[in-house]
Amino acid sequence: MTIWPFRHFGLKLLSLGLALSLWMVVSGEETVERGLRVPLELQQFPAGLELQGEPASTIDVRVRGSSGALARISPGDIVAVLDLRGAHVGNRLFHLTPDQVRAPFGIEVVQINPGTITIAFEHSKTGTVRVRPAIDGKPAPGYAVGAWYADPASVEVVGPESAVDRATEALTEPVSVAGANAPVTDNVTVGLLDPALRLKSARSARVTVEIVPAPIERTLRDLPVHLQNLGRALAADAVPSVVNVSLRGSRDGLASIGADDVKVYVDVEGLGAGRYTLTVRADASREAGVTRIDPATIQVRIASAKN
Repeated sequence: MTIWPFRHFGLKLLSLGLALSLWMVVSGEETVERGLRVPLELQQFPAGLELQGEPASTIDVRVRGSSGALARISPGDIVAVLDLRGAHVGNRLFHLTPDQVRAPFGIEVVQINPGTITIAFEHSKTGTVRVRPAIDGKPAPGYAVGAWYADPASVEVVGPESAVDRATEALTEPVSVAGANAPVTDNVTVGLLDPALRLKSARSARVTVEIVPAPIERTLRDLPVHLQNLGRALAADAVPSVVNVSLRGSRDGLASIGADDVKVYVDVEGLGAGRYTLTVRADASREAGVTRIDPATIQVRIASAKN
């Protein structure tokens, strides 16, 4: 068969030109090295084992390649892979070599730091802990937080044997009782403070917090009654002019309240000259609630200021 070297000469010349151009581009790029921090991926995790503590999640590598190839690297293009197959309980050493680093074509891994990773393993264990609600805020004055109930009352947790053995409870999201004077019920998520542990299944709990009258009562005696919103050009007096006010709250809260912290008053807004029997009101601090005013009503005489 006759070979014609100049057959399709134009196409052959074009191919030669393209190859020469590509070679010139590639050969013209400088070979460089760069240090990178890349993720460490754990594979083939043995069944029945748990990590003790948190192993390294990244390692440092030095890579070599053309400046253009290194400039095109994106996060996740280079990953170190550690095969844990065959690991057993205790502290284990794993060596990392360039062959265990996945890199794009044209990128050479020349160094890894650290070259050896220490990982501790424990037996996996399942346990049961009680659910303890987190309670946020203060109830209404004169009330206190009583008993609480969670449904479910306990949950199953999974993790390293030592972490499960020391776990005693799972917490919930905060249940707010701010300003409450009746039982509070809420559905909240259950979680764990120890990062080594996890719930066997995602759970939420229905939490009920009882709100009960505060346990301590204290009476402040002979508090002056103020006449509030008295009209212009009017004068007034009250009989009696002092009352006793009983407060309920916590021991510490009541101990911090003085006579000046309780405002006792009757509202005479819109009333003209005359005699009136009016209800006494009292405002206390957030630390206590008013349970009784003695007497509950007083006589108020209003007259023109000219008289």
